[in-house]
Amino acid sequence: MQIFVQDAVDWPSNSSPLAVRLNRLLPYKTGMILIGQYDSPFVRRVGIALTLYGIPFEHRPWSAFGDADKIRPYNPLTRVPTLVLDNGEVLIESHLMLDYLDGLVSGEKRMFPTAEPLRHQALKISALATGLGDKAVSLFYEKRLHEKVSNVWAGRCRTQIETVLAVLEADRAERSTPYWFGDRIGHADIVVAAVLRFIGEAHPGLVSLADFPALNTHATRMEALVVFQEISQPFIAPA
Repeated sequence: MQIFVQDAVDWPSNSSPLAVRLNRLLPYKTGMILIGQYDSPFVRRVGIALTLYGIPFEHRPWSAFGDADKIRPYNPLTRVPTLVLDNGEVLIESHLMLDYLDGLVSGEKRMFPTAEPLRHQALKISALATGLGDKAVSLFYEKRLHEKVSNVWAGRCRTQIETVLAVLEADRAERSTPYWFGDRIGHADIVVAAVLRFIGEAHPGLVSLADFPALNTHATRMEALVVFQEISQPFIAPA
């Protein structure tokens, strides 16, 4: 089977909001398989990265709950995202997947900076954002799966969420560049926006982005990009 993907390797700094020039259509054979639904910010960040890199992939929108039996042969943890490489190897954890994908493109095209100090700064922002997502998921499951919610645990999660948002807000507010670390979109931009959307949909009313204007502006700009609209899905609570 062949699919056609847009070549996204020419990224002028002054290009369209996607920061990608779509030059031509190239035929590829089906390669990688991304498992998981796009309402997960972790799955979504990988799907967006694959798309921006112009790497062909098949998307299998399996749920870690409803489709656990399908996922288990690929990932014994039955977690998403799961990325099956074109040679059959399987990667777990979204950061590992992005590290692998970065290795497939030239250094100047990688969405994590390659030079310090921007590299460790971008890794830190991404780690804060993924941690934020983890806390939002933990809070959701605490409230959804337990008959008696632990007020101590729920309160701890809320405090962690609010504190991380404040740190991210302060960092983004200090930067005047279109994207977090310059003129091109990066992994940090993607994961922060994906996690903010997840929090808003999984926890309506938990936080108001009006209290975090820099993050609100960032998320609005990212969600307006074509790739964010294509790689998206409304939140579906597990049954």
